[in-house]
Formats: sequence, C-alpha cells, structure tokens
Amino acid sequence: MTKSARRTADSSAPARKTKESSSGRLSTRRALVENEIFEQASRLFAERGFSGTNLGDVAEAMGITRPALYYYVKSKDELLARLVEQITEGPAAEIEALAADSDTDPASRLRRIAHLITLQRADQPNRFQLLLRSEADLPPAVAEAHRVAQRATLRHLIEVIDEGVLKGQFRPIETRTAALAVAGMCNWVAWWYHPGGKRGFGEKDAAADQIAELALAMVQQTSPRTPEASGPRAALALLHQDLHHLERTLGDQGRDDS
Repeated sequence: MTKSARRTADSSAPARKTKESSSGRLSTRRALVENEIFEQASRLFAERGFSGTNLGDVAEAMGITRPALYYYVKSKDELLARLVEQITEGPAAEIEALAADSDTDPASRLRRIAHLITLQRADQPNRFQLLLRSEADLPPAVAEAHRVAQRATLRHLIEVIDEGVLKGQFRPIETRTAALAVAGMCNWVAWWYHPGGKRGFGEKDAAADQIAELALAMVQQTSPRTPEASGPRAALALLHQDLHHLERTLGDQGRDDS
C-alpha cells in the first residue's frame, strides 16, 4: 500500500466509524420503536380483537401518524404475523435447544424449560393473550407456523419427561398428560401475574423459579420410595409402578433395536 493510499485509508477510518456508530444508533432506535408498536398492538388486539383494531388505532396509541407507522409495518396482517413469530417460533427454538442438552439430566432440563416458558408469559402477557384470542384471525401460513411451534414444544416436553421416567428420576406417569399440565401451568401465568400488584407475586424471576419447581415436583420420583399407606394394597400399588416402569423401559429398548 502506498503512503497516499494509507493516508486515504486512515482519513476514511473515522468516517467509517461515524457511519457504523450512526447505523447502530438507528438500528437500536428502530428496535425500540418496533417493540413499542408490538406492545401497543398486542394491548389493542387483546382488548378489541384483531378485526376490531386497525393500524390507525395503533398509530394513535403510539402518538404518531399513520404514514409514520407504515415505515415500520405495512399492514395489520404483517403486524400480527410478526407478533406470532416472536411469541412462538423464537421460544420454540430455545426450548428445543434446552431439551436436546444431553449433558444435563432430565430434571434440570424440565426445570429450565418451565422457567423459560413462565418467564416469557410473565414478561409479555398481552402478546400471549392476543395470540390465543386471535387464533381464528391468523392468516393460514401464520396459523400453521403457530401450530408447528405448539406441537414442537409439547413434543420436547414429552421427550424430556419420558427420559426422566426411563432413568427413574420421574414417576411412571402418562407423559403426554404431564407435559400438557406443565405447559398449562406455565401458560396460565399470562393471566394472573401482575408485577408490583397487591397480591405480592414478586419479581418475574422469582415467580418463574417457583413455577419451575412446582412443575418438577409434579413428576419427580419421591425418595426414599415408600408406600403412602400400609398393608398389601399399598405394596401392590408400588409393584404396579415398578411393572409399568419396566414395561416402558422394555418398550423403549425394543424401539431402539428395531
């Protein structure tokens, strides 16, 4: 590189840095504005329904003009689609990663998944309520993406609980029912959690910790393993549990061998 070229490169470096810094500020500002748009739209959709809300209502709630809103979102359908994507597809990917962490035992994975779902519901309750109330209004492609994410989350919960049962960490239970119960417990937080409210629910993390522990306690194997009552019927109940566990283990081995 010649001296003149180096001087040109050196002199242009501050300009590039200024341009990159400006671009970063614009990107951050856009993200903040879009997040506020999503929050206002979620609230309005939840209150009035998707069909009862238009982009003019969202712009008014934002305190901006409708043409200014078009800079960030082009249509109501696009706005709803992006909201659904945020609520379902992103969390589903995180849940998949947690469920696939083979270095962590099933109990820890279940606790972490329940904590993640609960924290998301407590953090964005309006968005989750909107999703459930607007399911009938979702465009077909968006509705299918939502169903795929729902099925994936349930499947990952079942897989983790299945593994916990097979390893003896969890009680021999019907795992689909248990997975639905865990998901329902976490999702319901969107309706009852109110930070700083009179009911004293505490911080989001504390609430998520408690729900995660409850989810784990619902399926976890008790130790030491003793009958809840005395007599032959109690002993027979434990024997049934052992047989059920053995059947599940043998069935799982049969699938692996096939």
